[in-house]
Amino acid sequence: MNITTPDASTDPQLSREDALAVLNTPDESLEELVSFAETYRRKYKGNHVSIHILTNARSGNCSQDCAYCAQSCRSKADINKYKWVEDEKLYEDNDFVKEHHLSRHCIGLSGMKFTDEEIEILAEKIRKMKADGTHLCCSIGFLTEHQAKVLKDAGLDRINHNLNSSRNYYPNICSTHTFDQRVANIRMLQGLGYEICSGGIIGMGESKEDVVDMLLELREIQPEALPINFLLPIPGTPLEHADMSVLSTAYCMKVLCLARLLVPKADIRCAAGREVYFKGEEKMLLRVVDSIFASGYLTAGGQGIKDTIQTIEDAGFTYEIESA
Repeated sequence: MNITTPDASTDPQLSREDALAVLNTPDESLEELVSFAETYRRKYKGNHVSIHILTNARSGNCSQDCAYCAQSCRSKADINKYKWVEDEKLYEDNDFVKEHHLSRHCIGLSGMKFTDEEIEILAEKIRKMKADGTHLCCSIGFLTEHQAKVLKDAGLDRINHNLNSSRNYYPNICSTHTFDQRVANIRMLQGLGYEICSGGIIGMGESKEDVVDMLLELREIQPEALPINFLLPIPGTPLEHADMSVLSTAYCMKVLCLARLLVPKADIRCAAGREVYFKGEEKMLLRVVDSIFASGYLTAGGQGIKDTIQTIEDAGFTYEIESA
């Protein structure tokens, strides 16, 4: 693959072999790869970076056994567990998004399935938050078509449902549902007109081929937002002793470059792990990604809003004001 002469008039058309070559780019050629990916970041996202915050609206007691997750049924992690976050916290976070003119309020709810009554409760909360003009995204497991319609009628327009890994590697991290169930859920939501946020987690023991295959699946889905998480091993989870030596800044950048080249129009988001794996390299990072979180990731902490904005400005970018 030629990474020295990008043509911004057309989007890259990478084969599986090309994609694998991106991940195998020699470290000494990283600058060329970043510059290549930056062409498409600038084409579709300009100089802006969108900031999102995440509220853990339902924590713990999940029936699913995802190996990376502190909230799963096989996790022994010491976390707070609750069915619903206090309304005061939820609405304060929503006000925070509005006051700081952030891009989106992301709301995570642990669990695979929800009752219709629970969905109606959530829909009422969504109506209240949407009245403030906030852009919302919910991460909410597997919905029935009826439930998805209820939330859409309440004003929800985007749902997060990550693939997390490749179809081949997925059984190594979860046995209580399948990769194909995730894809089917996303396709159902797209059929109802939802925007999709879908990405994955890097550092769970997967091969480079698995990373490529996951991102190729995402190219087929064409999500509006594509978050890449870099594993933060959580004590008490099956991956607490995962080998993080593979997650060099250079390798993490290659993954993000590949995401940009395969799905160039999407918001490419560096999610969990940004503050660990890219510390001091934010200027390079933001040449490829255009979306980040502030103030933490569900059960893990993160950079506060003031420092996040300062990081963006110090790197020569501006944070995008989207919410009304």
